[in-house]
Amino acid sequence: MEQFIITLGWLGIFAPTALGAIGSSYGCSRAGQAAAGALLDTESGYGKYIGLSAMPSTQVILGIVVMFTLNRELTIDNSPGIFAIGMLTGLALMMSAIYQGQALVAAINAAKNKPEIFGLAIAPAAIVEGFSVFAFVFALVLAGSLPA
Repeated sequence: MEQFIITLGWLGIFAPTALGAIGSSYGCSRAGQAAAGALLDTESGYGKYIGLSAMPSTQVILGIVVMFTLNRELTIDNSPGIFAIGMLTGLALMMSAIYQGQALVAAINAAKNKPEIFGLAIAPAAIVEGFSVFAFVFALVLAGSLPA
């Protein structure tokens, strides 16, 4: 049983990076597809669409930082907490990146037809990014209270 709990700790350490990468790749892919489509429909301003498609990559970067924060010697006392923090943070980062990608698809499609609303159109994607930052900060705070 002790080895199982230690294994959960290892999963918790890697979960923020792995799940963040899954979400980021999906979000960037969806936004990138919309950006590529916008390139065909517009005469200029290509860079802003391509730049937006990279926005969901932040979540994997946050996941890497959480992974480094959780990485320590695993014991029977700290592994359950590391698993819980890592897995829940990873899920939050993954879902945030996925939904941010979907918000960016809508923003790109709206802005290509009405360029003057570009800034307003990306606001929902920025709000979604904020939720991943909340999960990131709370994970760092909680990681500091885990037993050594």
